[in-house]
Amino acid sequence: MKIGKFGEVNKLSIDTIRHYMDLGLIVPEKKGGHYFFDERCQNVLELILEFKEMGFSLNEIKKIFLYKNFGELTDYEHDTSYQSLFMDKYEQVGQEINNLVEIKEKLKTKLDALSAKSKGSSWRIGIDLKVLDMLKCLKCSAKLILQDGIINRNQIMEGKLTCNCGEEYLVESGILKVGNSFQAASGPHHEEFILEYIHVTDPTYLENIRKVGEWLRRKLGQLNLNDKVVLELGSGVGFFLRNIFRELPENCLYIAVDRNLERHRFLKGVLERSGVKRNILFICADFLDIPIQEYSVDIVMDHSGTSNYSFEHEAFLLREVDSLFKPDCYLLGSFIAFKNFSANSKIEARFRDNFIAKRIKENINTLNYISIEERASEYIDRGGKYENFFVQGEEIYSYSFFGKR
Repeated sequence: MKIGKFGEVNKLSIDTIRHYMDLGLIVPEKKGGHYFFDERCQNVLELILEFKEMGFSLNEIKKIFLYKNFGELTDYEHDTSYQSLFMDKYEQVGQEINNLVEIKEKLKTKLDALSAKSKGSSWRIGIDLKVLDMLKCLKCSAKLILQDGIINRNQIMEGKLTCNCGEEYLVESGILKVGNSFQAASGPHHEEFILEYIHVTDPTYLENIRKVGEWLRRKLGQLNLNDKVVLELGSGVGFFLRNIFRELPENCLYIAVDRNLERHRFLKGVLERSGVKRNILFICADFLDIPIQEYSVDIVMDHSGTSNYSFEHEAFLLREVDSLFKPDCYLLGSFIAFKNFSANSKIEARFRDNFIAKRIKENINTLNYISIEERASEYIDRGGKYENFFVQGEEIYSYSFFGKR
């Protein structure tokens, strides 16, 4: 029969049969331009399938066939080398079974841990009462007073912070809201967004973000965070905070600032479900409206916060909020830098200085930060659906800075 019929009878594709032919396992007769498969070919195929069911690879089956072909009419089946092919496979399968049992047990342990974690205890993050002394009115700089508050374990969960001048700041679900210019929620739910972000963002870009985050994490780990105030400009969905959360001392105050209230709610919920208690202050506000006293911050985390601000502003963000930082403040920053700008660049000419590494360094130097360590990533020419601020022909990279003044 021809190859098509042979494949149909044995429920195999023509490509599979041709592969067996290429390996020399099946040798049909060729007449003209066609191959014809006889009973011998059928017997050989049945042997192939039998050995495959025993777990032999095609190359191993080829070796078995060599013994059979060259040892025909001899006592080859009693040959120790021939028998060892089956004994070795038997022992190999036994080891694979043991490995799979071990893997299964590890998976079971992990699943049990995940199940217990999902059912574990949670706690609620609010505004610690001790933080009130650090907050101020943006209008007159006076301290704020709590009114109509709901307090849970010394954490303000709901309420209103007022000033004698008449200014009011709402606390909603433990988040301090400043003003009304909050970014509205858009797109998928934030948990779904993270998964989508991974799928639609170029792997090289994602790897760069991961490496930058690890670098910043290591530098932060070199500092004594006990009784320190850390301010993150633009916490987003918490890519950075979620990775260093457990490493923070309980007596460290970490201030997460973002304009998007829904992102804050999502991130806060994730941290609460961890069951790990840390002192986090969520402030939903514009970067220029952070209501904390001057010279309060020991360490500023600027993980693309200044860069994101620079898409719409000429001013260098760190200079605009510099009054919040102590004279001996540390800076841990990561900035988007362009290697070149295309004629079709999405970055307006008046905003470009804050995307040039040399200018970024100059701005940092004018704020009296002395470099401890700097890092520049590889060039990247693709982003993705959510990282589409550069166009074909442009290359960007991450410039990271660790310093103190």
